Amino acid sequence: MEYLTGRAGRDEKSDLVVEIEMRREGGLEIQVNSSVKALFGKAITATAAGTLQELGIDHARVTINDKGALDWVIRARIEAAARAAGHKSGLKPLAVAPHPPADRNRLRRTRLYLPGSNPDLMLNAHLFGADCLILDLEDSVAPVEKFATRILVKHALAALEFGSSERIVRINPLQTPYGGADLEEIVAAAPDTLLIPKCEGAADVRAVEEQVAALEAKAGLAQPLLFMPLIETARGVLHADEIATASSRNIALCFGAEDFTADLGVERTVEGREHFVARSLIVLAAKAAGIQAIDTVYSDVQDVEGLSASAREAMAQGFDGKGVIHPSQIKPVHAAFCPSPEQIEKAQKIVAALEEAKAKGSGVVSLGTKMIDAPVVARAQKTLERARAHGVLGEEEKI
Repeated sequence: MEYLTGRAGRDEKSDLVVEIEMRREGGLEIQVNSSVKALFGKAITATAAGTLQELGIDHARVTINDKGALDWVIRARIEAAARAAGHKSGLKPLAVAPHPPADRNRLRRTRLYLPGSNPDLMLNAHLFGADCLILDLEDSVAPVEKFATRILVKHALAALEFGSSERIVRINPLQTPYGGADLEEIVAAAPDTLLIPKCEGAADVRAVEEQVAALEAKAGLAQPLLFMPLIETARGVLHADEIATASSRNIALCFGAEDFTADLGVERTVEGREHFVARSLIVLAAKAAGIQAIDTVYSDVQDVEGLSASAREAMAQGFDGKGVIHPSQIKPVHAAFCPSPEQIEKAQKIVAALEEAKAKGSGVVSLGTKMIDAPVVARAQKTLERARAHGVLGEEEKI
């Protein structure tokens, strides 16, 4: 007699490989292989049995090769294997970890990419201090793993501690066979934000919004998901303005240099001359729409000096943050986007001069021998706002 079978997981640290053979009779047969079987074998078996029962599976042969997986990973991998074997229903995550509501205007200096297929890299990522954590379903996940990965990410969103980091999921484009399925699995798990790749026009954003709105209503979500459109092609750059204004859910425009330079057919350089105009157009589109602009990643993890220079250049160009691909890049980027002591002192003097002029009833603001006009004051106030957001200037130190 032939039975449907399914497999999911990885033979790597903090993960496991689950093989399941669906049967019509005989009850549940669960075999656990693990280096910690003597200590945790019974607990792993109990979690597996409970998961199968929750799925409504009464007859199956299950083999688990464990590499130190936590309960949420065990549940996710069993669900994926069962569904790969033809089982129709899925699991609801056990509980959602407490997390503050999404903030449209929060700091987004760094967004750290984490492969959604690797639970070990996700477990303690909140300790690195990135402003945003991106659980990736797109480029870092092979096509053969995408099905199981979106199920794993669904469980990760509920089970993991994210600290103060924004919880972002990068879906696959809707034009691919994977994007719609990503939304079906992920939206009900209520991440803060969706990173929408390969955006080339307003229609790309609106198509995602239409599906997300329907799935939110189905799940009864009160807090709407936010969007970060990611522009990675020449066509996308030329339509940056319409992409930025395509949805009220948009909170930032992001730029992806690797795909962009590939689209142009040119080499990406450290100097970035080949994408300077594109980045400028994205900043302009974002600022005109009243949302943030997030720069591309710096791909050389070892080059800290180059990363810092790139981040300073991005801030000077008008970007609010950068993508990062390694935790070691977080602190240099945060430092680059923080106003310097000299900038803070100058801004304080300008704002103090404004307050002094107001107190005297004067419409003329001057600092030393220089007249200070409204744009200069506005820029100084923004500098102080950034300093307070970075925690280097208290509320009592406004001027």
